[in-house]
Amino acid sequence: MQTAENYIHGQWVKDYAAQMRGDSIDPATGEVAAHFVAATVQEVDAAIASARAAFEGTSWAQQPKLRSDVLRLFADRLEQNKAQVVQTLVQLNGKLQREAEGEVMAGISELRYYAGLARNLFGRVIEMEPQVYSHIEREAIGVAAIIVPWNAPVTLLVRSLAPALAAGCTVVIKAAHQTALVHAQVMACLVADERIPAGVIHSFVEQGSEATQHLCAHPEVDVISFTGSTHVGKQIALSTAKNLTRLSLELGGKAPAIVRADADIPAAVRGIVAGACVMAGQMCTAISRVLVHESIAADFSAQLAQALSSVKAGPGHLPGSAMGPLIDVRNRDRILGEVRSASPDCRILLAGMVPTDTPRGGAFITPSLVATQDLSSHYVQDEIFGPLITLEHFESDDDAVHRANATRYGLAASVWTRDFRAARNVARRIKFGNVWVNTHNRLFAEIETGGYRQSGFGRLHGVEGLNDFMETKHVFMPCND
Repeated sequence: MQTAENYIHGQWVKDYAAQMRGDSIDPATGEVAAHFVAATVQEVDAAIASARAAFEGTSWAQQPKLRSDVLRLFADRLEQNKAQVVQTLVQLNGKLQREAEGEVMAGISELRYYAGLARNLFGRVIEMEPQVYSHIEREAIGVAAIIVPWNAPVTLLVRSLAPALAAGCTVVIKAAHQTALVHAQVMACLVADERIPAGVIHSFVEQGSEATQHLCAHPEVDVISFTGSTHVGKQIALSTAKNLTRLSLELGGKAPAIVRADADIPAAVRGIVAGACVMAGQMCTAISRVLVHESIAADFSAQLAQALSSVKAGPGHLPGSAMGPLIDVRNRDRILGEVRSASPDCRILLAGMVPTDTPRGGAFITPSLVATQDLSSHYVQDEIFGPLITLEHFESDDDAVHRANATRYGLAASVWTRDFRAARNVARRIKFGNVWVNTHNRLFAEIETGGYRQSGFGRLHGVEGLNDFMETKHVFMPCND
């Protein structure tokens, strides 16, 4: 059984006490599938100091061709090791084989995209007066802390790591303990490049939060890129306030799918089931609310409930599985409790349950569908992070926009209609950073994503994904005598 180790100052840390070793669990069986080494605060301190020294004392930030080549070869090695990473991802995360393959390929694409951008970081010059120049320069911000969750440990690492390295930053990464071995396998593809100066890249794992809190509060960290819950994002923001550390936050979501009266109902049902059940609903952009026009609500809800009831939950490596397990039994039981404790103003159209044909000890649950019109309901307002979908109906586009905007989240949404003029109007008025029409969860390395309101700030992917890892400097230079 493999053990995921920490990577500090150019080497894997192998000298650790037995009590520092933790377990990563296969959510499909409940059994231990890998081990990890929990880092100490002292090791994190050493990583930050090393990252600062590398940023200030090496030419890493001034070598765009090297950084580009490192990212390109990182992508090549990850592609060569794709089968191993996919297998471990399915085992430790529980997602379907095709989901894991898609995630790794997305990470490879992102690395190659930023490998190109690393060689295209230009400033500008203006002659303010004769022989008097203002140079606007773009340079790396410094030491970047990247905190990666368990639900997509490859793509959610790469989408912050790739632009950070492309910009010229040094990095300290905190990986999720649930998927620590996946992370270690990906990191091994990067640090195999001997041209990377020692101190540019560091990575650690912990099961608690002491070392991570230390990382976030450290004055030598210049930017923190965090993907996770809004609650934790707020805690990070509080801990960084005294240092005014820059933050890039992609936080919680409560993604609505707005189904207009003219929608292609069978196509919308198929798309919404796929968008809600991806990664067993454990994705911040997954559909969690369905808003349907009242004129088609009865027919649509019946078709949606039938389609969700046909979703087969099972181990990710089996081709017949349509949805994998939740990350652990605790979260499975939490979702079961959500359904069982529904308030009287809600109608349970489909109650999720533990399937009897899955391995004992696994964290499997079938999808749930809950109907409510109460915008103050916990089901509407809070991120549940699992395959539990609410169904609401609306009277008009104005009503749909009002209902969609009636939460504190604003990460992702979709509109289902044959009228593209109406779709464009609705997309303009809803307060979400990502809006898809007649599809959901289409994400690309080239296209920025991010949230409004309490879904965070900053943008990931695309050219703007570099912004959080770079500073703009004005150099005034009079050249006349």
